[in-house]
Amino acid sequence: MTSIELFAGAGGLALGFSGNDVQHRAVVEWNSHACNTIRHNKLNLVDPVSHWPDVTEGDVKHFKYDAFEGVDLITGGPPCQPFSMGGKHGGFLDERDMFPQAIRAVRETRPRAFVFENVQGLTRAAFADYFDYILLQLEFPSLVAKPKEQWGNHLARLRKWKQKLGTVSEYNVTFKLVNAANYGVPQKRMRVFFVGFRADQGKVWEAPAETHSSDALLLSQWGSNEYWDRHKVATRHRPAKPAGIEKKIGALIDMDYGGNLLAWRTVRDAICDLPDPERFPGKVQAHRFQPGARTYPGHTGSPLDEPAKALKAGDHGVPGGENMLRRVDGSVRYFTVRESARIQTFPDTFLFDGTWSEIMRQLGNAVPVRLASVIAKSVCDLLRE
Repeated sequence: MTSIELFAGAGGLALGFSGNDVQHRAVVEWNSHACNTIRHNKLNLVDPVSHWPDVTEGDVKHFKYDAFEGVDLITGGPPCQPFSMGGKHGGFLDERDMFPQAIRAVRETRPRAFVFENVQGLTRAAFADYFDYILLQLEFPSLVAKPKEQWGNHLARLRKWKQKLGTVSEYNVTFKLVNAANYGVPQKRMRVFFVGFRADQGKVWEAPAETHSSDALLLSQWGSNEYWDRHKVATRHRPAKPAGIEKKIGALIDMDYGGNLLAWRTVRDAICDLPDPERFPGKVQAHRFQPGARTYPGHTGSPLDEPAKALKAGDHGVPGGENMLRRVDGSVRYFTVRESARIQTFPDTFLFDGTWSEIMRQLGNAVPVRLASVIAKSVCDLLRE
């Protein structure tokens, strides 16, 4: 199968689809550092990036789709800052809103299917009408806005068209809000996926079943102690037991919970084999200690024995409180690049271009590779049926 990857960033979503035997015919990204990351991995023959086409660096508004008729998939993560919980909440008034370009790509290529990813903030009540507008445009991409037509008027026209007797959808569109931790990513990262199949494919996507859970982690830590034993953590070096945990564990045992679900993966699970970057600098590539981490109200870092909080990109450098490790004793430090890449489930062979701040921005914007792979498999399996 073939695809066009838009808003590629550092390539997390594209890697997930490549791992499911999808051949990218075009990879489009505007950020020069992210483009250089892709070029660097292609030049160094990192699989599967070495088989990707040369990245197209530039504004997706100017990308031409004439040569891509018959492509199977359009995939990408339109910039999320307009809808981010931590951003300026500009939404459709934000010039960084690229959903119109994602919809143009669908309209002009008519792929068999598409997958677009964005932040949880897009599902907020404040954006409810615009969320519906995105869904309706993806369902009826050929019903374009008229010259100078305001989006609200276009939305009203789309709603009226959908209710018209005999109207047939161009794409069967589904959306799902998922937590990456529930699919084996060591990070609590809420993301919404829009998946559509062209109507003649006769497919309707359902989100893949979750494979990991917080309750299974609690059982592993405070029921069987398997987690601590596996990591060889002495009792005195473990965090304090959460309040009421015995009652919670008892209830889980009584209901015979967790037989078919794995434990959430934690920060410790992700980075346990990496040396301490403060004590052993330079031992691992891209694993350099970065000074200056500090906590402040609402930003206290990610506990070692839970999935990380969502890594963030930030408008002006790395956010001070999010992208940090909080040790059991309460001390904090920034995650290194390699640790952040592990948390985003990039392979260790994957290298990043730019300063620490620029690389952390790429990682904060990325789709976790493991989550991308799970979503890609569910879509590709349907297409192959």
